[in-house]
Amino acid sequence: MGAILRYAVTATVSGVSIQTIGLILMLAGIVGLLLSLFYLLAWRPRHVVGERVVERAPYDPPETY
Repeated sequence: MGAILRYAVTATVSGVSIQTIGLILMLAGIVGLLLSLFYLLAWRPRHVVGERVVERAPYDPPETY
């Protein structure tokens, strides 16, 4: 929305700069994106649980007769 107001709209309104409003909306979108990425990375699991290793005695095959 901000880029459209900034670069594509050519209408004029007295007392309000549509291009400035577009710039403000673009900056707010960038800040929102950065905050979202920060929260996404902050709440991810910090460690990954690996495979569980169980140590056992070596396998001795049964004797054949």
